Amino acid sequence: MAPQPAPAAFRRRRLPLVLTLVLLLVLAGVGVFVTRPGPVAGWLGDDAGPTPAAAGTTPEPDPSDVLAGPDPNAPLPTPAGVRAALDPLVGAAALGGRVNISVADVTSGQTLYGKGADNGTVPASVTKLATGVTVLAARGPGYRIPTRAVAGAKSGEVVIVGGGDATLAVDKKSYYPGAARLSDLAAQVRTALGGTAPTSVIVDGSAYSGPLYGPGWKDDTPTDGYGGAVTALMTDGARADPGAERGGAERVAEPDLTAGRSFARLLGVPAGAVKRGAAPVAAAGGGTTAPGSELGVVQSPPLIKLVDIMINESDNLLAETLARQVALASNQPASFDGAAAAMDAEVAKLGLPAEEITLSDGSGLSYRNRISPSLLTDLIRLAASPDHPELAGIFGGLPVGGWSGTLDDRYRGAPGTAAGAGAVRAKTGTLTGVHAIAGLVTTADGRLLTFAVLTDDVPGGTDTAQPALDRIAAALAGCGCR
Repeated sequence: MAPQPAPAAFRRRRLPLVLTLVLLLVLAGVGVFVTRPGPVAGWLGDDAGPTPAAAGTTPEPDPSDVLAGPDPNAPLPTPAGVRAALDPLVGAAALGGRVNISVADVTSGQTLYGKGADNGTVPASVTKLATGVTVLAARGPGYRIPTRAVAGAKSGEVVIVGGGDATLAVDKKSYYPGAARLSDLAAQVRTALGGTAPTSVIVDGSAYSGPLYGPGWKDDTPTDGYGGAVTALMTDGARADPGAERGGAERVAEPDLTAGRSFARLLGVPAGAVKRGAAPVAAAGGGTTAPGSELGVVQSPPLIKLVDIMINESDNLLAETLARQVALASNQPASFDGAAAAMDAEVAKLGLPAEEITLSDGSGLSYRNRISPSLLTDLIRLAASPDHPELAGIFGGLPVGGWSGTLDDRYRGAPGTAAGAGAVRAKTGTLTGVHAIAGLVTTADGRLLTFAVLTDDVPGGTDTAQPALDRIAAALAGCGCR
C-alpha cells in the first residue's frame, strides 16, 4: 500500500474547469475519438512502423461510424437517470455477489452512479490502466528503454545488459512493430571491436531483482501462454516464435539466456559460450574496448507506443516490464514488490486516493491486486485533463466495442449489448471468478462518461458474465439518462 495522500481524495475536489472544446481537442489528439485505435500518430514526430492492428497485409475497412466525436453541448445525464438505467442490470445473477461500479462525467467530474465505488476489488487486467498512467507519469511518453552491450573483463568477451525492453527483437522477424533489434546491436559491437573477434557472451539481467513470477499468480502461469518469467533481457515478450498469433503463445523458460544465445549467434559465438554474469564497471580514461566500455546500444519504441500495445493486446509481460520502469524511475528495486510500491506511490503523487489501490503486479495476473472502481474513473479523468497531456497515451490503445482488441467480439450478438458497439472504448479484465471493464462511453445524447465495473465473485464463466457486464456499458451508451 502506498502512503496516503495528504489532500482529500481526488474525487472530492474536481478537476480544474476548462472549456469543453479544449478537453475535446486534447482527447482527440491522443486518439480517444479517432476512428482507428492504435499508437498516437505524430505524437513524437516519428514513424516507428505500423500499429499492431495494422500489421496484417489486408487493409482494414474504414470504420467511419466508430467513436464519432461527442457533442460538446450534450446534456449531462442525471444521477437519477443513470440509476434507472443501471439498477436493473447490476443485480444480474451472472455477475455474482460483488458488483462494484463507478460512473462519472468526464468534463465536469460529477459522479453519476456509485455502488461499492470505493471498495477495493480484484481488477484483473484492468490493472494495466494504472500501469499505463504511472509509467507515463514517471518516465514520460517519449522515454525509450535501452539494451546495451559493453566490453567484458576478458578480450573478446561481450556483455549484453538488459534494460527491460520486452519488445526487443532478434532481427527483422519481430512480434512487435518498430522494435529494437539484436542484429543492429551485434553490428555495432563488431564495428566497435574492430579486429577483435567476440569469443563469449555474458548476460547481465541485474536491472531486475526478486522472483521471476508474481505473487498471487496461478500455478499454470508459466505454461498457459499468457504469462512467463519476467527478466530484464528477453526478445519478443519471451515468445518462442516471434511470428505467433496475437493472444496466448508458447513462452521460453529462460528468456534472458535465450536472448543471449540469439545475440551470440549473431556475433558468431557458440551457444555454449553464453552465461549469466555482471558487466564490469568502466574505468575512467579506459580505451574504447576497455572492460565496461560501451560497444553499442539500441532503444525500444517510445513508451507511449509500448503503453498503447500493452493496453490494446492486454500484453502481460509487457505490462510487467513497464511497471518496473516506474520502479527504476523512482529508485526502487525493479522487482514485483518494488514496482508495486512505486506504482502506488505514483498514484499518490498524482493526487489520487492511493488508499484505494494495492498492487502486487503490473499486469493484473495477481489475485492480490485491489483497485476501487472510483479510483479507475479518477485515473481516466485525470488522463483526460489538459493539465496532464503526458498521461493521454492510455487512450490510443483502448479497445473499441465490437471492433478491436479484447472488445472485438463483444457488443455484437448478445441481447442488450448492441448499443455499446462503437460507443464503448475500454480495458477489460478476466480471471477465474473475476470480470472487469473500465473506460469511456458516449451516451445517446453525445455526452462522454467514464465508467468502471469490477466483479470478483462471479459464479459462472465468460459466456454468461461478459454479456451481463456489457449490458451495463451498453445501457449508458443507449440512453440520455436524464
